[in-house]
Amino acid sequence: MGVSEVRREAQPLIDLRDIYKIYQMGDMEVRASDGISLKIWKGEFVSIVGKSGSGKSTMMNIIGCLDVPTSGEYILDGEDVSEMEDDELAEIRNKTIGFVFQQYNLLPRQTLLENVELPLIYAGVGRKERQERAMASLEKVGLQDKWKYLPQQLSGGQQQRVSIARALVGNPSLILADEPTGALDSRTSRDVLDFLKQLNEEGNTVVIITHDTSIAMEAKRVVRIRDGKITFDGDVKEYAANV
Repeated sequence: MGVSEVRREAQPLIDLRDIYKIYQMGDMEVRASDGISLKIWKGEFVSIVGKSGSGKSTMMNIIGCLDVPTSGEYILDGEDVSEMEDDELAEIRNKTIGFVFQQYNLLPRQTLLENVELPLIYAGVGRKERQERAMASLEKVGLQDKWKYLPQQLSGGQQQRVSIARALVGNPSLILADEPTGALDSRTSRDVLDFLKQLNEEGNTVVIITHDTSIAMEAKRVVRIRDGKITFDGDVKEYAANV
């Protein structure tokens, strides 16, 4: 199948090799990931799409180093993370991945600036540099003039932009967006998707996890998951011809 044209480097950013994630539910074995192999290169814009129960959330958790596979290898930006301990995974998440969540996950009693600073606090960055980098990140999403606001003083779309600013502040190798428009109306969803496209055009690697085919088709490459397996991996135009 066709793939995006970004693949110029020998080493992919994401390299899943024969990944299994198996759960025991009483006497039944559930294969949430059933032998998945996938490569994503730096600079790609990829959507991973699947219905509820397809295994896409399990795949997101493994890609995001929120979980480890039962078996198989996961090489992220040159490091084997498939058997790392929790503290090692936390360090990788903070250093390499910027998360954008459906419900924004902002701290309600912290200002926008303080929310965006959080990954840098965990990384041990000094206060002055933290504030400068957080303000620059808010400026990227057009909210620098609201840095003293609390999250509840913003619209849903603005809160998601703060979430994106927080994802960007540590200069991650990967932006991983889990249903990033799920809590937004259609117009605001369009704004957020356009912004993610802009980030990709600037060279950022963006992976969206979604159940929505129309959202999936905003990416340049689509990976479809069903019953823990990849059933499609190719160019968005090729995907559109198959749905």
